[in-house]
Amino acid sequence: MAKTNRQHTTKASDKALKAADETKPKDGKAAPKAKSSRPKVSNTKEPENSGTAHEKIEEPLPISSPKIEMEVHHHPQLDHKPKPWKEYLLEGLMIFIAVMMGFIAENVREAITNHQHVKELTSQLVQDLKTDTAQLNEIYQFETNILKTDDSLVSVLQLPLKDEDIGHIQKLVANSHSISLFHPSAGAIFAIKNELHLKQFSSSKIISYIAAYERHTELLHTAQDIALQYQRSFVDPFLLKHFTAANLSAAFGGHKLEKPEMRNLSQEDITQLGVDMVLIRIVTDELLRDNRKIKYDVITLLQYVKERYQPDEE
Repeated sequence: MAKTNRQHTTKASDKALKAADETKPKDGKAAPKAKSSRPKVSNTKEPENSGTAHEKIEEPLPISSPKIEMEVHHHPQLDHKPKPWKEYLLEGLMIFIAVMMGFIAENVREAITNHQHVKELTSQLVQDLKTDTAQLNEIYQFETNILKTDDSLVSVLQLPLKDEDIGHIQKLVANSHSISLFHPSAGAIFAIKNELHLKQFSSSKIISYIAAYERHTELLHTAQDIALQYQRSFVDPFLLKHFTAANLSAAFGGHKLEKPEMRNLSQEDITQLGVDMVLIRIVTDELLRDNRKIKYDVITLLQYVKERYQPDEE
């Protein structure tokens, strides 16, 4: 059985070898390869038109920069000998003198500038004080006339009411219903108070004179406010209650009263107005006293400024 299997195997291998020999070419050459279906790309360049001229591009020649030769200076070796102490002392003295001269020059310049500034401020102060003096004199004269009117009105109101006194009462009431307010020229004083750091002002008594002037001015303004309040509280209601429109317009317009008359006037109204006018008269008298105090302060300050600073006057 084994022998039979070996015979069949031998025959099969012989057949395979025979089939392989038949597939080989007879001339011993290898079988040709199958042609590829991919198209071949030609590497040859197409010829250009014969009429086209090719220009040659010339490359720029490199520019050679000239060589700059640097000169080298060699410092000589100097021997520094120490200076004598007198030269150092002299140099220090010269620097000290230069600094001191600059300091002195600056102080002189500042002193001249401050002196000129002080002169300008005091000159303006003199003009303001003169203006205040003239204004105080006018107000004093005006308030003096008001005080005389108040005295006359108080005297009339203490008498029994008569028809012939109505026109006189109307005139006195209208004339007393007035006041003149004082408005000081405070421009120069305000500027001087801001410049008190200046030596010319800080070492003087000008601030004390200004303080007295401002204190009495404040008292005068307080008296003025009280006088205005009394007129609005006492006199105005009397005018609105008893004066007619024509009489009120004529009294305050400076016209003559054609027909003096009052509405709903009684003896009690006259008596009450007399009491009110006494209070108004007291305040008017206070206005006059404060006016004289301020004028005294103005004159004192004016004299001090003229003597100490000698300002320019127009």
